[in-house]
Amino acid sequence: MKISAKGRYALRLMLDLAEHNTGEYITLKDISDRQEISMKYLEQIITPLSKAGFLRSVRGPQGGYRLVMEPKEYKVGDILRATEGKLAPVACLEQEPNECSRCEYCATISFWQGLFDVINEYVDSVTLEDLLEQQKYRIGNDYMI
Repeated sequence: MKISAKGRYALRLMLDLAEHNTGEYITLKDISDRQEISMKYLEQIITPLSKAGFLRSVRGPQGGYRLVMEPKEYKVGDILRATEGKLAPVACLEQEPNECSRCEYCATISFWQGLFDVINEYVDSVTLEDLLEQQKYRIGNDYMI
C-alpha cells in the first residue's frame, strides 16, 4: 500500500487548517503559499474533504475554509480514507464482502487481513492534534547556538 500525493497533501492541508485555526476562514491561497502545493491541486483535494463533512466553507472575498471539529476529533485514517479510499494492502480486501473467487481457500488472506487491520488501527490511533503536538515538539527542540 502506498499513500498517493493526494492523501499526503490532504493531511498537510488539514494540518495547516488545524495549526491556523482561529475561527476565521482560511483561503486556499494562504494554504497553497505555506504548504507549497498548487491551488489547482488543493481545489481537487478540498472536494472529498468537504464531502466527508470535515470542512466548512464560505465563498467570497472573506471566504475560505475551516475545520468543522477540533483537531483532536480528526483521525488521520478518516482523512486518508476520504481521499484515498480503503487503505487495503491488496485488491481483494477493498470489497465488503470479499468477492475474490479464491478467498475461501487462499493461504495468504489471513496475512493480508491482519496487515489491513494493523494499518487501520494505527492510522485511526493518530489525530491531527497528535501530529500538531509532534510538530511543536520538533520545532521547539530545533535551536542553534
